[in-house]
Amino acid sequence: MTQRSDSSPATPATPATRALEPRRSLVRVGVSRVDITPPVGIYHRMWGAAKHDRSTGIHRPLTATVLAIGPQASKGSDGSPSGQPALIAIALDHCLFWSAEMKSWIESVARSAGVDPASVHVFFSHTHGAGLMGLERVSLPGGDLIPDYLRTIADEVARGVRDAIGGMAPATITFETGRCALATNRDYLDPQSGSYVCGFNPDRPADDTLILGRVTSPDGKTLATLLNYACHPTTLAWDNTLISPDYVGATREVIESQTGAPCFFIQGASGDVGPRHGFVGDCGVADANGRQLGHAALATLEGMFPPDQRFCYAGPVVSGATIGTWHFEPIPQPDSSRHAVWRQATCRVDLPLREDLPDRGELIEEQRHWQQKQAEAAAAGDDQAAADCRAMVERATRRLVRVAHLPEGKTFPYQATLFRMGDAVWVPLNGEHYNCLQVALRDRFPKQTLLIATLVNGSDVWYLPDAESYGKGLYQEEASILAEGSLEMLIDALANTIDGLFDRP
Repeated sequence: MTQRSDSSPATPATPATRALEPRRSLVRVGVSRVDITPPVGIYHRMWGAAKHDRSTGIHRPLTATVLAIGPQASKGSDGSPSGQPALIAIALDHCLFWSAEMKSWIESVARSAGVDPASVHVFFSHTHGAGLMGLERVSLPGGDLIPDYLRTIADEVARGVRDAIGGMAPATITFETGRCALATNRDYLDPQSGSYVCGFNPDRPADDTLILGRVTSPDGKTLATLLNYACHPTTLAWDNTLISPDYVGATREVIESQTGAPCFFIQGASGDVGPRHGFVGDCGVADANGRQLGHAALATLEGMFPPDQRFCYAGPVVSGATIGTWHFEPIPQPDSSRHAVWRQATCRVDLPLREDLPDRGELIEEQRHWQQKQAEAAAAGDDQAAADCRAMVERATRRLVRVAHLPEGKTFPYQATLFRMGDAVWVPLNGEHYNCLQVALRDRFPKQTLLIATLVNGSDVWYLPDAESYGKGLYQEEASILAEGSLEMLIDALANTIDGLFDRP
């Protein structure tokens, strides 16, 4: 991802571009990784159609990758560079934690690591193969292992945070844009029933944008890579009984085998996109999907500028033709001031709640109804009906969780803290947003790199579909707590916040 230093188009009245600069951030960074793989036998079922409860093995380990990031100019009380980060970013191989578990887990990590809980941002990969770690499932088979597991990984991640803070040092993050066709639209109109299902839709496009960031030390060593891509990790579904990071595991493996440094995965706006080949039990398919994304990322990496250098026109060379030559040269120090800018701002917007949200009593009755129907089907020996009823029990359970934390009134007070680091803006968002959010924001800010991260610190608002997707009977609308138009309101609010980070009215 490059931009012109002299951006005027070449015409007889204006000179041609003579230099291209990379988009980059000059920051202080520390990196660490810890293993967070759950014990085999822990509660694993999160698909309504699944027939198992406990995990039976491990496809690939689950990890937590920690980035401690702060402005390069931060100073401690003695005048030396400060080791305290402004952002603790944790890439966690889980689907998400519910609101109550999320809050207590972050507080536990922050307390143990000695950091401000407000600085902790958990970037869920959103794998659907890791199990759903909700405390409402403690009474289910394998659920008794969940509380201790959450405490254990909080301790492990806190250790990773301390290690990352201790390793903070000046670094450059260089950004480039690539493409990968892994993600496809997943709102499909079933031709027989005339209703929408959640699965591959070949008739609608999906955003194939891939953002790659390379974190390097002053001596050019790669410390980490950042990969921002939007695709639901739903390769593995109800037939899979293994603990798995889904495609993200193989993606990291491909990239890290080449760079020798941790890859920090950032899930983009993937509410309506997923892999073409998905909802299977074959881990080989997940690995193939992951390699597709990993190799696309490596292709992007190979085309990236060397650290802290720009590409400049060097003049003509007379040969059989007169050749215009270009070469790399260090970016002059005065030109680096923009890349070292650090700003953060909080976007706040009240989003309207749906008027038809059920109350807790109605949902408890719905859950009991389907539990009774499941018991009756099982007693009658109707295995298919029992499985269908069990899936409806799961839906009712999730709907109960969905409304448990809602505030009084007709709106939800949505907020997100955005971080500008030089040419890049980190946009960490709670919830599952439709793909059009990242397209709209990047279209509005073509000269900046936007790292669009969703499911950050979980999903208090569940799905945010675009306005035209309401009224179709989509799963995402059913699961959302927000009214039609909420996504568009959020996009406008985020755009205003980003403008403010660059002093634009």
